[in-house]
Amino acid sequence: MSSQSFASRTYRDDAVILRTHKLGEADRIITLLTHRHGQLRAVARGVRRTSSKFGARLEPFMVADLQLVKGRTLDIVTQAVAKASYGDAIAANYDRYVVAAAMAETAERLTDVDGETSGAHYLLLVGALAALSRGAHAPELILDSYLLRAVSIGGWAPSFGDCARCGEPGPHGSFSAALGGAVCPACRPPGSPAPAPQTMSLLASLLSGDWAGADASENTHRREAAGLVAGYVQWHLERTVRSLKLVERV
Repeated sequence: MSSQSFASRTYRDDAVILRTHKLGEADRIITLLTHRHGQLRAVARGVRRTSSKFGARLEPFMVADLQLVKGRTLDIVTQAVAKASYGDAIAANYDRYVVAAAMAETAERLTDVDGETSGAHYLLLVGALAALSRGAHAPELILDSYLLRAVSIGGWAPSFGDCARCGEPGPHGSFSAALGGAVCPACRPPGSPAPAPQTMSLLASLLSGDWAGADASENTHRREAAGLVAGYVQWHLERTVRSLKLVERV
Protein backbone atom coordinates (compact mmCIF):
# COMPACT_ATOMS: atom_id res chain seq x y z
CA MET A 1 0.00 0.00 0.00
CA SER A 2 1.37 3.42 -0.97
CA SER A 3 2.55 5.93 1.61
CA GLN A 4 -0.01 8.42 0.23
CA SER A 5 -2.81 5.96 0.94
CA PHE A 6 -1.44 5.38 4.43
CA ALA A 7 -1.24 9.13 5.06
CA SER A 8 -4.82 9.62 3.93
CA ARG A 9 -5.97 7.16 6.58
CA THR A 10 -3.96 8.77 9.40
CA TYR A 11 -5.51 11.25 11.83
CA ARG A 12 -4.89 12.73 15.28
CA ASP A 13 -7.19 13.49 18.18
CA ASP A 14 -7.15 13.95 21.93
CA ALA A 15 -8.77 11.06 23.78
CA VAL A 16 -9.54 9.79 27.25
CA ILE A 17 -9.12 6.05 27.77
CA LEU A 18 -12.40 4.51 28.96
CA ARG A 19 -11.35 0.85 29.22
CA THR A 20 -9.05 -1.76 27.75
CA HIS A 21 -8.99 -5.50 27.23
CA LYS A 22 -6.38 -7.94 26.04
CA LEU A 23 -5.98 -9.01 22.45
CA GLY A 24 -3.65 -11.88 21.70
CA GLU A 25 -0.36 -12.07 23.56
CA ALA A 26 0.83 -8.46 23.43
CA ASP A 27 -1.92 -6.21 22.08
CA ARG A 28 -4.88 -4.43 23.60
CA ILE A 29 -8.19 -3.14 22.32
CA ILE A 30 -8.71 0.36 23.69
CA THR A 31 -12.10 2.03 24.04
CA LEU A 32 -11.60 5.77 23.61
CA LEU A 33 -13.70 8.88 23.94
CA THR A 34 -12.15 11.40 21.59
CA HIS A 35 -12.63 15.14 21.37
CA ARG A 36 -13.60 15.29 17.69
CA HIS A 37 -14.25 11.73 16.46
CA GLY A 38 -16.63 10.41 19.11
CA GLN A 39 -16.21 7.06 20.76
CA LEU A 40 -13.74 4.70 19.10
CA ARG A 41 -12.37 1.22 19.61
CA ALA A 42 -8.79 0.87 18.44
CA VAL A 43 -5.97 -1.67 18.56
CA ALA A 44 -2.76 -0.77 20.39
CA ARG A 45 -0.17 -3.23 19.18
CA GLY A 46 2.54 -4.52 21.46
CA VAL A 47 1.56 -2.34 24.44
CA ARG A 48 1.63 -5.25 26.89
CA ARG A 49 5.32 -5.83 26.24
CA THR A 50 7.70 -4.29 28.77
CA SER A 51 9.55 -2.63 25.89
CA SER A 52 6.43 -0.75 24.71
CA LYS A 53 7.03 2.98 24.41
CA PHE A 54 3.47 4.08 25.05
CA GLY A 55 1.70 1.30 26.92
CA ALA A 56 1.48 3.34 30.14
CA ARG A 57 -0.17 6.19 28.22
CA LEU A 58 -3.05 3.94 27.19
CA GLU A 59 -4.33 2.92 30.61
CA PRO A 60 -7.85 3.77 31.82
CA PHE A 61 -8.48 7.41 32.81
CA MET A 62 -5.39 8.70 31.01
CA VAL A 63 -5.73 11.57 28.53
CA ALA A 64 -3.50 11.45 25.48
CA ASP A 65 -2.86 13.00 22.09
CA LEU A 66 -3.14 10.03 19.74
CA GLN A 67 -2.22 9.33 16.17
CA LEU A 68 -4.39 6.64 14.62
CA VAL A 69 -4.73 4.88 11.30
CA LYS A 70 -8.14 3.89 10.00
CA GLY A 71 -8.54 0.14 9.66
CA ARG A 72 -11.15 -2.11 8.11
CA THR A 73 -12.78 -3.00 11.42
CA LEU A 74 -10.74 -1.29 14.17
CA ASP A 75 -8.45 1.70 13.93
CA ILE A 76 -4.82 1.32 15.02
CA VAL A 77 -3.00 3.52 17.53
CA THR A 78 0.45 4.39 16.15
CA GLN A 79 1.50 7.19 18.55
CA ALA A 80 0.46 8.31 22.02
CA VAL A 81 1.63 11.42 23.84
CA ALA A 82 0.38 11.85 27.41
CA LYS A 83 -1.55 15.05 28.07
CA ALA A 84 -2.78 14.34 31.60
CA SER A 85 -1.75 11.47 33.83
CA TYR A 86 -4.86 11.15 35.95
CA GLY A 87 -4.71 7.36 36.03
CA ASP A 88 -1.96 6.97 38.64
CA ALA A 89 -3.55 9.26 41.26
CA ILE A 90 -6.95 7.68 40.70
CA ALA A 91 -5.73 4.08 40.77
CA ALA A 92 -3.89 4.68 44.05
CA ASN A 93 -7.18 5.35 45.89
CA TYR A 94 -10.02 2.83 45.86
CA ASP A 95 -12.82 5.39 46.30
CA ARG A 96 -11.50 7.48 43.43
CA TYR A 97 -10.98 4.41 41.26
CA VAL A 98 -14.54 3.09 41.51
CA VAL A 99 -15.94 6.59 40.95
CA ALA A 100 -13.79 6.97 37.83
CA ALA A 101 -14.93 3.55 36.62
CA ALA A 102 -18.58 4.56 37.03
CA MET A 103 -17.98 7.81 35.14
CA ALA A 104 -16.14 6.03 32.32
CA GLU A 105 -18.88 3.40 32.04
CA THR A 106 -21.54 6.10 31.87
CA ALA A 107 -19.60 8.04 29.25
CA GLU A 108 -19.25 4.89 27.17
CA ARG A 109 -22.98 4.20 27.36
CA LEU A 110 -23.94 7.77 26.48
CA THR A 111 -21.58 8.09 23.49
CA ASP A 112 -21.78 4.66 21.88
CA VAL A 113 -24.41 5.89 19.40
CA ASP A 114 -24.55 9.66 19.97
CA GLY A 115 -21.72 11.29 18.07
CA GLU A 116 -23.14 14.81 18.03
CA THR A 117 -22.52 15.49 21.73
CA SER A 118 -19.33 13.46 22.13
CA GLY A 119 -17.13 16.57 22.26
CA ALA A 120 -19.11 17.94 25.19
CA HIS A 121 -19.00 14.55 26.91
CA TYR A 122 -15.22 14.42 26.39
CA LEU A 123 -14.68 17.82 28.02
CA LEU A 124 -17.02 16.98 30.91
CA LEU A 125 -15.31 13.65 31.63
CA VAL A 126 -11.79 15.09 31.44
CA GLY A 127 -12.79 17.85 33.85
CA ALA A 128 -14.34 15.37 36.27
CA LEU A 129 -11.29 13.10 36.17
CA ALA A 130 -9.02 16.09 36.80
CA ALA A 131 -11.05 17.11 39.85
CA LEU A 132 -11.12 13.53 41.08
CA SER A 133 -7.37 13.00 40.71
CA ARG A 134 -6.48 16.09 42.75
CA GLY A 135 -9.13 15.49 45.42
CA ALA A 136 -10.92 18.76 44.73
CA HIS A 137 -14.14 17.47 46.35
CA ALA A 138 -15.47 14.28 47.90
CA PRO A 139 -15.38 11.55 45.23
CA GLU A 140 -19.09 10.77 45.55
CA LEU A 141 -20.01 14.42 44.99
CA ILE A 142 -17.84 14.60 41.87
CA LEU A 143 -19.52 11.43 40.63
CA ASP A 144 -23.08 12.65 41.18
CA SER A 145 -22.31 16.05 39.65
CA TYR A 146 -20.78 14.33 36.63
CA LEU A 147 -23.74 11.98 36.23
CA LEU A 148 -26.30 14.78 36.35
CA ARG A 149 -24.38 16.87 33.83
CA ALA A 150 -23.73 13.88 31.56
CA VAL A 151 -27.40 12.95 31.27
CA SER A 152 -28.18 16.63 30.71
CA ILE A 153 -25.82 16.67 27.73
CA GLY A 154 -27.56 13.50 26.58
CA GLY A 155 -30.89 15.34 26.49
CA TRP A 156 -32.37 14.39 29.87
CA ALA A 157 -31.67 17.47 31.99
CA PRO A 158 -33.45 17.07 35.35
CA SER A 159 -35.38 19.79 37.16
CA PHE A 160 -34.91 20.22 40.90
CA GLY A 161 -37.03 23.36 41.24
CA ASP A 162 -40.04 23.78 38.98
CA CYS A 163 -42.28 20.80 38.24
CA ALA A 164 -40.65 18.74 35.50
CA ARG A 165 -44.03 17.91 34.00
CA CYS A 166 -46.21 21.03 34.13
CA GLY A 167 -43.68 23.74 35.00
CA GLU A 168 -45.40 24.80 38.22
CA PRO A 169 -42.85 26.94 40.12
CA GLY A 170 -41.13 25.11 42.96
CA PRO A 171 -39.71 24.05 45.21
CA HIS A 172 -41.65 20.77 45.26
CA GLY A 173 -41.41 17.89 47.69
CA SER A 174 -41.59 14.89 45.36
CA PHE A 175 -39.25 13.38 42.77
CA SER A 176 -39.95 11.26 39.71
CA ALA A 177 -37.15 9.91 37.53
CA ALA A 178 -39.63 9.01 34.80
CA LEU A 179 -41.07 12.55 34.62
CA GLY A 180 -37.73 14.34 34.83
CA GLY A 181 -37.12 15.33 38.45
CA ALA A 182 -39.14 17.45 40.89
CA VAL A 183 -42.91 17.14 40.56
CA CYS A 184 -45.77 19.12 42.04
CA PRO A 185 -48.59 17.45 44.05
CA ALA A 186 -50.89 17.40 41.01
CA CYS A 187 -48.32 15.64 38.79
CA ARG A 188 -46.80 13.37 41.43
CA PRO A 189 -47.08 9.67 40.48
CA PRO A 190 -48.16 7.35 43.33
CA GLY A 191 -45.21 6.09 45.34
CA SER A 192 -42.85 8.88 44.32
CA PRO A 193 -39.99 9.57 46.75
CA ALA A 194 -40.27 12.66 48.95
CA PRO A 195 -36.67 13.84 49.43
CA ALA A 196 -35.67 16.26 52.15
CA PRO A 197 -35.54 19.89 50.97
CA GLN A 198 -31.78 19.87 51.69
CA THR A 199 -31.38 16.91 49.35
CA MET A 200 -33.14 18.71 46.51
CA SER A 201 -30.97 21.75 47.18
CA LEU A 202 -27.85 19.56 47.02
CA LEU A 203 -28.97 18.04 43.71
CA ALA A 204 -29.49 21.52 42.27
CA SER A 205 -26.00 22.53 43.46
CA LEU A 206 -24.40 19.45 41.88
CA LEU A 207 -26.10 20.12 38.57
CA SER A 208 -25.21 23.82 38.49
CA GLY A 209 -21.67 23.49 39.84
CA ASP A 210 -22.32 25.29 43.11
CA TRP A 211 -19.50 23.53 44.94
CA ALA A 212 -19.69 25.71 48.03
CA GLY A 213 -23.22 24.50 48.59
CA ALA A 214 -22.41 20.89 47.69
CA ASP A 215 -19.32 20.69 49.91
CA ALA A 216 -21.31 22.00 52.88
CA SER A 217 -23.97 19.27 52.58
CA GLU A 218 -24.48 16.60 55.24
CA ASN A 219 -23.86 12.91 54.68
CA THR A 220 -27.53 12.03 55.17
CA HIS A 221 -28.51 14.24 52.26
CA ARG A 222 -25.58 13.06 50.14
CA ARG A 223 -26.74 9.46 50.50
CA GLU A 224 -30.32 10.34 49.62
CA ALA A 225 -29.18 12.40 46.64
CA ALA A 226 -26.97 9.55 45.42
CA GLY A 227 -29.90 7.17 45.34
CA LEU A 228 -31.99 9.60 43.34
CA VAL A 229 -29.14 10.30 40.90
CA ALA A 230 -28.47 6.59 40.34
CA GLY A 231 -32.16 5.92 39.74
CA TYR A 232 -32.49 8.87 37.39
CA VAL A 233 -29.43 7.95 35.31
CA GLN A 234 -30.29 4.29 35.01
CA TRP A 235 -33.93 5.05 34.16
CA HIS A 236 -32.91 7.21 31.20
CA LEU A 237 -30.06 4.96 30.08
CA GLU A 238 -32.50 2.04 30.26
CA ARG A 239 -29.73 -0.13 31.65
CA THR A 240 -27.72 -0.61 34.84
CA VAL A 241 -24.41 1.16 35.38
CA ARG A 242 -22.69 -1.77 37.04
CA SER A 243 -19.81 0.24 38.50
CA LEU A 244 -22.23 2.30 40.62
CA LYS A 245 -22.74 -0.73 42.86
CA LEU A 246 -19.09 -0.54 43.91
CA VAL A 247 -19.20 3.08 45.06
CA GLU A 248 -19.19 3.28 48.83
CA ARG A 249 -21.41 5.96 50.34
CA VAL A 250 -20.42 7.37 53.72
